[in-house]
Parts: sequence; structure tokens; C-alpha cells
Amino acid sequence: MTSERQRRRSQFTVLARIAAGLLLLGTISEPCSAAGPNLEYSVKAAFLLNFTKFVEWPPSAFAEPQSPLAICLLGNDPFGRVLDDVVQNETINGRPLTIRRIGQPPAPQLCHVLFIDPALKEPAKLLGSLPPGVLTVGEGDRFLRDGGMIAFVIDNRRVRFDINEAATESNELKLSSKLLSVARSVTTR
Repeated sequence: MTSERQRRRSQFTVLARIAAGLLLLGTISEPCSAAGPNLEYSVKAAFLLNFTKFVEWPPSAFAEPQSPLAICLLGNDPFGRVLDDVVQNETINGRPLTIRRIGQPPAPQLCHVLFIDPALKEPAKLLGSLPPGVLTVGEGDRFLRDGGMIAFVIDNRRVRFDINEAATESNELKLSSKLLSVARSVTTR
């Protein structure tokens, strides 16, 4: 059983590295939706990890200089163990990455990336109530219109993402030009 778990972890690590490289190229070469939700959310997990490498958080987003960088999942968790496996032993700017599954909007300094379940009611109200320094990620075109920052979309059977740069700036986050350049679209208003 241990070797099976190691094999799966190795597969996720390889997938994360492939997705990281493809993120820099701006596309995912394999159709994801046709392969099913497991591959789709494996790719999205790799994107979540890589988003953390291209965002600058204000110092006030962290309780202490050595505080971990937390990726939080609000609502239902479509990732399962995939996200945990992808971020295991990863650090960003000297901060360890952690995963938190939460049932309510986070308190300040608890979450740095917040993936929001698309089934949650009143997303615009939720997004407007979050503390500064939280990168919000969701799914679908409506997420950005509601005030979200990065929205996963399926484009030609591939996982892509759109960015609402105005929302990131108003939440004191700075996105790397590399991340902006590989987005499918960037909204600046």
C-alpha cells in the first residue's frame, strides 16, 4: 500500500511540474474535461500552486514573517487529496504552503489563496467581505463579474484562467507580468 501511495504521489508531482511549465507557456496541451474531473482538478491544483509563485502579498497578509502561505478551500472540496499531494513540501519565498478546508469566510491572515466553491450562494457578497491580501480563485465567467480575481474556465477542452486585475489591486495584491501574460484574458476595470 505504501508503494501505491508513493506511485500516486510521484504521478501528481510529475503532473504539477508539467502544468507549471505549461502555465509559463500559457496553455495545457492535454484536453482536460474529456479525461474527466480527476485530471481537470489535478491540473487546477497545479495552477493553484503556481499562482502562489507569481503573486506578491503585502506584509500585513501574514501574522508573522515565518507564517505559512495558506491555500484555503471554502465550501465543497473538488480536489480531494490531489491538492495536498501537489503542495506537499513546497515553499514559496521561504514560507511553507499549507491547505485549509474551511466552512466560513476566513479571518484576516488565515488564508492567502481562497478557492471558492461555485455552488456557494451570494458570491459577490462573500467576495466583498473578505479581508485584504486574499487572492480569490473560482470557476466560470461569472466569478470575475462578481468580484473574484482568477477564474478557471474550460476553453476548447483545456483548463485556462482569466484574471480580474482591478480586483487584485484593490486587495493589495500584485500579480507578476508573467502570470498576466499567460492568462486567457485580463480585465483591468
